[in-house]
Amino acid sequence: MKLLSSLVALSSIASASAQVCNADNCLRGLRSPERIAEAREFCGTFTTAPVTATASIPTFAAQACAGNTATPTTSVCGPDASYPAISLPSGAFDLVGYAKENPIGPVSGGAGGPTTTITAGSTAANSALIAAVTGANPLTIIVEGEFALPARLRVNGSNKSIIGGKNGTIARNGMTLVNATNIIVQNLRFTGVLDNDCMTIQNTTRVWVDHNDLSSNPNIIKNGPDLYDGLMDVIRASDWITVSWNYFHDHYKASLVGNNDQFRSIDFGHLHLTYHHNYWRNLGTRGNAGRFGHQHLYNNYYKDFRYQAIHSRSDNQVLVEGNVFTGDTREALSTYGLVIPEDSPNTSPLGDFEIDGYANLGATNDFGGSGVNITQVGNFTTAPYSYTLSPLADVPALVVRYSGLGKL
Repeated sequence: MKLLSSLVALSSIASASAQVCNADNCLRGLRSPERIAEAREFCGTFTTAPVTATASIPTFAAQACAGNTATPTTSVCGPDASYPAISLPSGAFDLVGYAKENPIGPVSGGAGGPTTTITAGSTAANSALIAAVTGANPLTIIVEGEFALPARLRVNGSNKSIIGGKNGTIARNGMTLVNATNIIVQNLRFTGVLDNDCMTIQNTTRVWVDHNDLSSNPNIIKNGPDLYDGLMDVIRASDWITVSWNYFHDHYKASLVGNNDQFRSIDFGHLHLTYHHNYWRNLGTRGNAGRFGHQHLYNNYYKDFRYQAIHSRSDNQVLVEGNVFTGDTREALSTYGLVIPEDSPNTSPLGDFEIDGYANLGATNDFGGSGVNITQVGNFTTAPYSYTLSPLADVPALVVRYSGLGKL
């Protein structure tokens, strides 16, 4: 296997050994629901003097130390300390990235058109939903209840906002956006789609996928990679897409961009995606895996991404910055072209060989103990739009608290 060869990559990997941890880390840790027990144990023995012995610094504190130069605070930091939840920065939920700044124009969905609410529970409701997502007329569709349609929901219209209302769920057969443009998918749950993607975006441009919950089953190792397909796959020259504040979890293959290495003539020059502030938890591979395109991934939080998170192959380019990787995550980032055998064991027990991709590291990432294998540095060094990076130490707490359903 090729080894990490980029000095840029080495300089961008956060290290706790040179940091000084202080009481600010108690505050940061207690803001994160996943770390409250660990934080309280640490805070219970904390003194106002900085802690410099890395062996005594728990994981949450080591991550919070990156870039933290504050002196010890005077606030009480004890085992029963309670701090306000981390606040949401102004404008954090606004549309940014490729879905906003592109040659066609920003995504607006159904803005300017009427709003219709469709509630699951009848054949008539199924027919109404299927009809609503067709045509070019601007329309906002509020989806309430669980729709387990007898066939896949095909969004082949344009200028639509598909927004989950009370228990808004697409189950069983999933959804495909095909030959469409200007679509918003927001606050919907996608789950339990066998032998297909929860959501597929095909030959579609200008899409904003925001604050959704996509999953299948927590027993990902037992179920393996092929019982389900992807959570959200983007294929066939789709372009200008932002994927923000979603909760991807309990699934094997998460998000594939470009689904065939033989489709260079179709996909090359397309597949521009922004992934930011998404929560990826208990997944196997593809967070994302990309071919032939450009993906900008920033301020995402990866927890227990078992085998391989970001994979750039077949001349794909990724710009990776301000992301945090924790837990059982074997490899955070690779540009080595091999499709690892854990990803598609039914095709070859040794994996499938493709040509390498490219990666550049922008703002510092926290790769934790996960592997990084950059074989080629690309020319995608700066995103062609404006955006605001969250402080690296705040990423886990922000993403866990504000991603997924019911946060808008």
